[in-house]
Amino acid sequence: MKTLRNITPSGWLKGAVYGFLMAGVYSSALKYLFFNDLQREDYSYGYLIPLVVLYIIWEKRERLASIAGRFSWGGFLFVGIAFCLFWVGELGGEYLTLYISLWFMITGILWVHLGWDKLKELAFPLALLLTMFPLPNFLYGKVSLQLKLISSKLGVYMMQAAGMSAFRQGNVIDLGFTQLQVVDACSGLRFLIPLIVLALILAYFIRTSLWKKAVVVISAVPLTIIMNSLRIAVTGILHERFGARVAEGFFHGFSGWLIFMVSLAVLLFEIWVLKKLFPEPSPASISKLKPESKEVDGGKAPVKKTHALAGFGVLVVLLAGTLAVSNFVEFREKIPMVRPFSDFPVRVGDWTGSRADMEQRFVDTLDLSDYAIVDYEDGKGRSVNFYVAYYESQRKGESIHSPETCLPGGGWVFRGEGRREVNLGEGRPPMPVNRAVMERDGRKQVSYFWFPQRGRILTNAYELKLYAFWDALTMQRTDGALVRLITPVYEFEGPGEAERRLEAFTAEIIPILEKYLPGRQI
Repeated sequence: MKTLRNITPSGWLKGAVYGFLMAGVYSSALKYLFFNDLQREDYSYGYLIPLVVLYIIWEKRERLASIAGRFSWGGFLFVGIAFCLFWVGELGGEYLTLYISLWFMITGILWVHLGWDKLKELAFPLALLLTMFPLPNFLYGKVSLQLKLISSKLGVYMMQAAGMSAFRQGNVIDLGFTQLQVVDACSGLRFLIPLIVLALILAYFIRTSLWKKAVVVISAVPLTIIMNSLRIAVTGILHERFGARVAEGFFHGFSGWLIFMVSLAVLLFEIWVLKKLFPEPSPASISKLKPESKEVDGGKAPVKKTHALAGFGVLVVLLAGTLAVSNFVEFREKIPMVRPFSDFPVRVGDWTGSRADMEQRFVDTLDLSDYAIVDYEDGKGRSVNFYVAYYESQRKGESIHSPETCLPGGGWVFRGEGRREVNLGEGRPPMPVNRAVMERDGRKQVSYFWFPQRGRILTNAYELKLYAFWDALTMQRTDGALVRLITPVYEFEGPGEAERRLEAFTAEIIPILEKYLPGRQI
C-alpha cells in the first residue's frame, strides 16, 4: 500500500512553490500571528497546534494513501473565498480575516490537487488549524469581560459560603480588609479556549458516539468558569490568612497551571463516566449491523495531468499577482488632520475646559496619530469629559479601539446600552451615537461615543472594518477618529437630564470638531 512518502518530485516542487508564494502573500499575517498573537498567554497553546495537526495526518497516512487523488476545479471555490478575504483583511486592517484567508487558501489548494475524497479525510486536522487563530480584539474584549464578571460573581458566592465577608462591584471584590481586582489572567478566557481545544482533541481520539464527543467539548465551558471561580475564591481565602503574596507571583502562576491540570483530569473522568453509563456496542456487533464498506481505489484513479498542470499555473499566477500588488501598490495614504488637536479650544459656548494628557505607554498602545482630552464644565459646575483620537491611516494592528472594550469593568455596570439619534439643531440631520448608562457604588454616568470616518458617522466595529476596506479600495484612505463623551449623573437629577446635557454639548462640539477632522472631500 502506498504511503504519503510516495509523493513525486513534481509534487514536492509544487508544494515548495506554493509555500514560497503563500509565505510572501501572508508574511505580515504570519509574522503577527507568531510574534504577537501567540505570544499572549491566552493563545500560547497555538504553537503546538501545527504539531498536533501533523501527527493526526501522519496517523492517517495509510488511509490517505488508499484514497485516489483526483484533480478538482471545485477547490477554486475556496481559493476564490481566500483571495476575497485576503483583500478585505489587508485593506480593512483585520488580522483575523487574513488568518481565515490563509486557512481557505491551504484548504482550497489541497482540494484542487487531492480531490474531495481525500479532503474529507483531512477535515478534522484542517478544522483544528482554525483554533490557533485568536479572536478579534473587540470580540475578545466582550467575551473576556463577561467571563470576568461571571468568575467574580461565582467566586464571591464561594467565599461567602466559606464564611467570608465578600462583596462584588463589577470585577472588583471587596473583602473588607482589602480589594481583589479580577484581571484578564483570572478571567477564565485564558483557560477556556485552550481547554475547549484540548476537549476537541480528546473527543477526536476517543472511540465513541458523536453525542458523547459533543458533551465533552461543550462541558469545557462551564467547567472552566467553575474552576476559575474556585481559583478566585481560594485566592481570597488565602489572602485573608497569608497576605497579598498569594495573589501574585509564583502562587498565582502555579494555581493557574494547577487549575488547568485539574480541569483536564475532570474531562478524562467525564469521558470514563460516559463510557461506563452508556456503553458502546462491541465492534463485532457493529460489523453485523452495518453493511460491508467498499474499499476505496488504492490511489489508482487516473488524474488528468493537463488539468492539474493548468490548475497549478492558474494558482501560481494568482498568488504571484497578489504578492506583487499587495507589496507594491499603496492603498492607504496617510491623511493629516486639518488642524492639530493642540489647538482645540478649551472654551466651547458656556463650557470652560482644562486639558489632560495620557501616559506615553497608552499612546503607544493605541497607535493613534493625535488626540485631545478636555474636561469641560458649565456655569453650574456640571462636567463633560471629552476625548477624541485621530488615526491618519488605519492598518493591521493599528486601528481604532472601541470604548465597548475599554469602558466596562473596573466595577462599572452597564445598564442602558444601544444606538440612538442625537438632535444637532436646525438645519442638521440627527446623528447616530452609541449610548450607555454606567453605574457603580450608587454613582451613575452617561456616555456617548461614535466614529467619524471619512465623512461618515459609524457606530460599530463591523462598519469600521467594512468601510475601511471599501474606502481603501476606492479612495485610498482609511483615516478616521473616535469621539467619546462622558457626564456624571448628579444627585439632584436623573439619567434623562444628564443625557439632555450630553446631547446639548454634542450639538455644540460637532461644528468645532468638523474643523479639525478631514471630511469625505480633502
